[in-house]
Formats: sequence, C-alpha cells, structure tokens
Amino acid sequence: MMPVAPRRWITALMLAGLAGSAAAQDMFMLSSPVMVNGGTLPADLKCTRDGGDGLTPPLAWSATPVDTQGLALIMHHYPKGTVEGVDAPSQYWLLWNIPVDTVELPRGNPASIGDEGADKDQRRTGYTPPCSPPGAQHEYVITLYALSSALDDLPAHDDLQVDWSSMTRAMEGKIIASSSIAFLN
Repeated sequence: MMPVAPRRWITALMLAGLAGSAAAQDMFMLSSPVMVNGGTLPADLKCTRDGGDGLTPPLAWSATPVDTQGLALIMHHYPKGTVEGVDAPSQYWLLWNIPVDTVELPRGNPASIGDEGADKDQRRTGYTPPCSPPGAQHEYVITLYALSSALDDLPAHDDLQVDWSSMTRAMEGKIIASSSIAFLN
C-alpha cells in the first residue's frame, strides 16, 4: 500500500469515510507485476498514439479483509487546473461488482470482470489508457476498495451514466480498506 502523498490527502479522507480498522487497511495490498508504485507506466501499456496497446495493466491484491462484501476500483488523474478535494478528477477506469473472491485482474481484463462506468471522455464505458501530452508527465492513481456491502446504488451492468461522483457517492460509508498504486506517464 502506498502512503498517501500530501497533495492527495483530501481525496483519501473523502473516500476513506469510515474505512474500518487500521489493521485491515495496513494488510490489504494492491500490486502489479509490471508497475512499481511511483514508477513509470510501461511502454506497452501506453495509449496507441504513444506506441502502446492501451490495455488495462495487470493487477493483483492480497489480504482482502474477511468482512468484505464487495470490491471496486478507480483509476484517476487530476488534470492541470483542477484542485484535488474541490474538483472531480478525470476518471480513467471505474469498476465495481468485482467478485469478492477475485484476487487479480489480468492485463486487458479479458473476462470483463466487474461492471464499468464511463470512460474519461464519457463517450463509452470502460478503460481509458493514459495519453499525456508530449513532454508532459502526469501522475495517475489506481485504487482498489474493499467494501462492507455491494454498491446497490449502481447498476448491475456497464453503464455510461456512472461517473466519478456517482461512484464515490455510492461508496460513502462502505469502505473497509483501500490500497493504491500511483504511476507516471
């Protein structure tokens, strides 16, 4: 689990809500076999404009709290001109209804595990690969949430109407633990 950087503390507090015991939080761990926390996105996972295939990174997690009733995942980035804790970030991946016994998402999520919300541009559901402007480097964060109940306020299917605000609102008060990976692109 990565420590929360000072510039992300407001979002972390907002999403943590009543996040449960510190022990559950400390043991729950999100990782990736191809990314190092704080490192750079591998070239093959970049957007097609930058020579990558634009697929989701492979992810794995361990020590899911025993009382977890649902899992959800958000990948986001705060673009220039937005303020964390005030503005909603750009959403790159919204995923909920991940079965509780799941411990990994393979590269590209070929089995379509979970339900997906709107992409970054809110034109389709699913993942948007990071595609930072040439010469710029941005931080992206993927956070996995262990939830005390299913997100019944969200549909049980992919839905373009689900955005950052509706998903974080649905998770309020249900977060037992969370773990994040940050990367640069």
